[in-house]
Order: sequence, then C-alpha cells, then structure tokens
Amino acid sequence: MVSQFVSPDDVVLLNQLDFNFPEGTHAIGRLDNHSEGLLILTTDKRVTRLLFNSDTPHIRTYYVQVKNIVTEERLQQLKEGVTIKIENGEDYLAKPTDVSIIPSPLLFKRDSEEFQHHIPNTWLSITLTEGKFHQIRKMVAAIHHRCRRLIRVSIEDLLLEDLPAGKVKELSAEEFFRKLKIKV
Repeated sequence: MVSQFVSPDDVVLLNQLDFNFPEGTHAIGRLDNHSEGLLILTTDKRVTRLLFNSDTPHIRTYYVQVKNIVTEERLQQLKEGVTIKIENGEDYLAKPTDVSIIPSPLLFKRDSEEFQHHIPNTWLSITLTEGKFHQIRKMVAAIHHRCRRLIRVSIEDLLLEDLPAGKVKELSAEEFFRKLKIKV
C-alpha cells in the first residue's frame, strides 16, 4: 500500500482501508509501497512542520531484515555512518543514532518465512533522526546487504506495537502530541 489517498498509478491506496477517514486526512512521514509499519494520518496541517521541520529532531525506529549475516565489522560501519547518494547525486554521511542486531521479531513473522528459514538473514534495529529518500535501504546497501523488509515501529513514543497491518488506531489530540513530544 502507498501512503496516499489518490494516485494515477494502479496501487493499493489508504482509502481502501476499512475506515471512514475525515476529509482533509493526510499522511505524515510516508512509507513507500515496499515498506511496512507505523504511519501517521492526521487532519492537522501543523503536524508535519511541528514534527519534521522543528529545531528538535524526532527519532524514528525501524526493524530492518537484510539478506545474509551482518558481521560486527559491517555493523560498526553503520554505527560510524556510511556515505549514501541523495538528491542530485550528492554524497551524504548517514549516521543513525542507534543501530543493533536484534532477534527475528516474532510479531512481524510471515507465513512465507517458514519456507525460507534456510536463507541467511539478519534483523537490525535502526534509529534515525533524519529521513532522506530511501535512506535505510541505501545505508544497508552501503555495507553490501540488500534490504528484504523495512518496518517502521516507532516515531518518538508513538509505537506500532501489535496493531495489525491495515488497521487504524485513533488517538486523542492530547495523547498524540504527548507521544510525539510536540509542544503546541
């Protein structure tokens, strides 16, 4: 699914979810159609500015499944920062605030993984305060691994937890702003 309500492309859209969204609802911190996880939808136009254009960076954590085993040396490269290409082919030093190898998260296990248990892979937890285009995919590619799955599990204290894919959880404005650490 793409993080849009309207698209000229033949893709699954947010308006196909079983939820009656209020008029003016839009996505904050979009996910591409190859990513999964937490997506903020709001009618408050201030949220993008308050969350991503403020002087205070907001943390986002992702679980990332990569092909093959990540060695300590490659993990250290990620921790120190890797150079990726951004807009206009410019080099950018992408440095996470935290990165670690984690056990396979059972909450996100897919049935198809039962048949792929022989294929070596590693799960990483990567926390960022920035969000360049396809940044995590480019970061793991820079250490010679291919991203197999990318799941955003949190933005600040707003957690995906066990919310099933395609489901919506409404929050009060007070809880929403408190969990995102936004002062209004």
